[in-house]
Amino acid sequence: LGADDFITKPYNTQILLAHISSVLKRVYHSEPANVLSHRGVELDVSRSTVRFNGSKAELSKNELRILHLLMRNKERIVSRNEMMDDLWQSEEFVDDNTLTVNINRLRKKLEGIGVCDYLITKRGLGYMV
Repeated sequence: LGADDFITKPYNTQILLAHISSVLKRVYHSEPANVLSHRGVELDVSRSTVRFNGSKAELSKNELRILHLLMRNKERIVSRNEMMDDLWQSEEFVDDNTLTVNINRLRKKLEGIGVCDYLITKRGLGYMV
């Protein structure tokens, strides 16, 4: 029925707690980490950080969402409209320049940790990593 361990009666409380602790460690350490990696750049989504060659940078919410979207679609062009829909769910209240500003801030943070030419602009099409 799915059991992978048991303790016979009468049981020692210390042994019971040790077994519970062991099971919890197995369960929570076996979950896949929420880290994406591409061309040496590691994005830790749960911590909102990006790493490269031992250097680390903190990302804002929009920077994280942009990089996460691009890394999920690595080596595929993501259109500006697709990015705006993913970030703000609507183009109505967001200026097109807002995306450009966020992309430039992300590029500067990546350059700050030694990642150059990672975000590629495809004129008239969108962006890719």
